[in-house]
Amino acid sequence: MAAIENGTKEAAAAAEKDHRKAFGLAAKDTSGVLAPFTFSRRNNGDDDVTIKILYCGICHSDLHCIKNEWKNAVYPVVPGHEIVGLVTETGRNVTKFKVGDRAAVGCLVGSCRSCDSCVRNLENYCPKLVFTYNSLDADGTVTYGGYSDWIVVNEHFVVKFPENLAMDKGAPLLCAGITVYSPMKNFGLDGPGKHLGVVGLGGLGHVAVKFGKAFGMKVTVISSSPKKKEEAIERLGADAYIVSSDAGQMQAAMGTMDGIINTVSAKHDVVPLIFLLKTQGKIIMLGAPEHPLELPVFPLIGGGKILAGSCIGGMKETQEMIDFAAEHNITADIELIGADYVNEAIERLEKADVRYRFVIDVGNTWTAV
Repeated sequence: MAAIENGTKEAAAAAEKDHRKAFGLAAKDTSGVLAPFTFSRRNNGDDDVTIKILYCGICHSDLHCIKNEWKNAVYPVVPGHEIVGLVTETGRNVTKFKVGDRAAVGCLVGSCRSCDSCVRNLENYCPKLVFTYNSLDADGTVTYGGYSDWIVVNEHFVVKFPENLAMDKGAPLLCAGITVYSPMKNFGLDGPGKHLGVVGLGGLGHVAVKFGKAFGMKVTVISSSPKKKEEAIERLGADAYIVSSDAGQMQAAMGTMDGIINTVSAKHDVVPLIFLLKTQGKIIMLGAPEHPLELPVFPLIGGGKILAGSCIGGMKETQEMIDFAAEHNITADIELIGADYVNEAIERLEKADVRYRFVIDVGNTWTAV
């Protein structure tokens, strides 16, 4: 018995040696209330990069997860997958980064690296994908996200963050940016002279407008409310604005769009959007309504049209996106907050009371590694 106890103590000591303390904010039940939380992260391995987190965006996915609205929360949950900071340590096999470099982490921190999706640089569709938080890592531990002071990640899943891109305003691009950039590139909605529709002018939609204009496209925002028209056109650079409840405006735009990026997560009628497309036009679904949508197929068949889905992007594409954003000065419109305001920010996010993304000023909140 003594030998067993000694072995257990030795194993615990070894485990402790391989980990370091981290500090952050965690939700501990379905209330979603975030509170201070001390936890452990693994030490930097041979292929790892350790990052002192300076900024972390608040994504709507964080809200869904901490309140267990997707029924998969593993409490305590430390959310956050829009992470930007500085490298403080690198493993001996790391080649992309050195101490002091700007670095960023998005929605994923692991994949099998060998399946068809991974080989095609589509790690985001890997069946063994490891998300940045609330996911099971390769060593069997649950991942913790960016509402924290530091993080250690395999080099492959870390993005080099451009020197000329604002770190706070650039943080949301690690989710919102790649989520709209990837389908625009993969479905050919990135060419000069093409006409892009953007449904919904929120965290995703406002970034989609900016990328669309940088690609040289005509961009039309489609919204259920007329309230954001001036902002969409005058400040974000959209070419036109359609109120989806106005039958006359929808009729006038029929058959004019090469593609539509649909960011709406609430249940809505997609058939009127299909009629806005040209022949062989495409609607790409990015929002995930809680209840199934009704989809008559004849409007698709009649014009050879496509209704597709897209989920974030792979690592190669994420690096490409952030470099493109730096080249064209694309950032998210944000409200920078301290960690003491996060619960209020979550409440406001639930009411859609933000234009367009909250970002936590982590570096001025906690002292990290």
